[in-house]
Amino acid sequence: MAPPTPLLSPEDWEIIHLSLKVGAVAVGGTLPVAFALAWLLARGRFPGKLLLDGIVHLPLVLPPVVTGWLLLLAFGNNGPAGRFLAETFGLTFMFRWTGAALAAAVMALPLMVRAIRLSLEAVDRRLEGAARTLGAGPVRTFCTVTFPLSLPGVLAGLVLGFARSIGEFGATITFVSNIPGETRTLPLAIYSALQVPGGESIVTRLSIIAALLSLAALMISEFLSRRAGSGRGGHVL
Repeated sequence: MAPPTPLLSPEDWEIIHLSLKVGAVAVGGTLPVAFALAWLLARGRFPGKLLLDGIVHLPLVLPPVVTGWLLLLAFGNNGPAGRFLAETFGLTFMFRWTGAALAAAVMALPLMVRAIRLSLEAVDRRLEGAARTLGAGPVRTFCTVTFPLSLPGVLAGLVLGFARSIGEFGATITFVSNIPGETRTLPLAIYSALQVPGGESIVTRLSIIAALLSLAALMISEFLSRRAGSGRGGHVL
């Protein structure tokens, strides 16, 4: 009796593993930048704030191919940022999974900033003021009041950013191409299978996996957002 055929081939597992790695690195590397930008937009008052807000959210409205082209100009082998990072740190992005992670991070940044910003804006400033009157400094107030209250929103932003990262296609294929085992994440693998006669079974398997991952991320994000809302309701002075 022949052994049962596995649902996923080794190539499928490689694609899934690469997609998860790209998504995790993208959101992990973007989180400090996203939090800093969200803090500036939520709490800062400075000239050019509206312009900064527009630039941060630009990837949401730009065609992803344009975003990928801009990344190619900036972080390609001959781009200013790409040449500096290669010569200084030995870090290259062209035709590598690191480039796919960079493209995913840029596309996920607006969603992460928006979720974190809304969470920071919803923190009751009276609680921060109460902590300051009790002797807590700015750092301690942030660590014990602001960040814990905004944490569900931060986590929701992480989950949304991760879901956006594993679904990124246009910027990735424009910036780092579609290389098996290196930059071929789930969307690129589905696109490649569509070009091959008889690839419908591969498309079906990978599409189901992508849909399940995205659905799980959305459900987790919604749960965290509701928890943040209920948590804020219980902390009003």
